[in-house]
Formats: sequence, structure tokens, C-alpha cells
Amino acid sequence: MTMSSRPALGLPLPALLGLALLGLPRVVLHDLDLVHERTFVNLLLVVVPPIVWITVALVKRVPNPFLTLLAVGVLYGVLLALTHQLLWHVAFDAPPTLGGNLTDLAPGTQAVIVRIFAVISSLFTGVIVGVVTGVIAWAISRTRP
Repeated sequence: MTMSSRPALGLPLPALLGLALLGLPRVVLHDLDLVHERTFVNLLLVVVPPIVWITVALVKRVPNPFLTLLAVGVLYGVLLALTHQLLWHVAFDAPPTLGGNLTDLAPGTQAVIVRIFAVISSLFTGVIVGVVTGVIAWAISRTRP
């Protein structure tokens, strides 16, 4: 593949999606209550995918590692949001509810509000992971010849 035919993000869409999918096992296992915070397995599931993202961006010498990994992070955030929504009833014994002045809202309204904020949180998480990994990959790429 010549430089002129290289995808705009440095990797084809299936590769970007594949990288984002690496974060999905932790999401599924966490929502199914099969892996828990502060365990070694959880640590591996949290740390290994972003390390792979950075490694791939550097090895493939993508033109803009920040932008490439930001795109991976956005895809990861979308997958995170979808997975949490699909496993919502499995992840919670009792659905989360609102407190304070919002406790009097109808349960259906509360569920919609909580789910919307869960989606926003998932997307934000994906973007933050993309930004952090992108900055790391960009910084490392600037130190090599």
C-alpha cells in the first residue's frame, strides 16, 4: 500500500474496530460480575488493550497516532455503551434509581435518564482512553527517527 492510498486514520476501519473490540472482554466480564475491581485479571483487562493500541499505532507508523487512537477510543466508547445497555438487566439486581429531588419521578422516566447518562459516561470514557493513549503514542513517535 502506498502512502497515497493509506486510510486517513492510518489504519483501515476493520483494524480500528478490532483494536476497540480488545476492550470488550473486560466490559462483558464486569457486567456479568465475573471479574472484579482491584484484581490482577481486571488489571490485565484494563491495561493490555490500550498498550496494544499504542503498540499497533507505533509499529504501523500511522501518520497521526493521536487522531488514530482517538478514533479507536470513540469506537471503544460506542461499544462500551452498547454492551452496558445490552447487559443492563444482568449487571444490576435492582435497576439504579435517582435520588434527591428526582426520587419522585416515575420509574420509567428514571430508567431513561440513568441509561442516557450511562451512555454519555461510556462515550466519555472511550474518548478519554483514546486521548490518553493517543498522547502517549504521539509522544513516543516524536522520539524516534
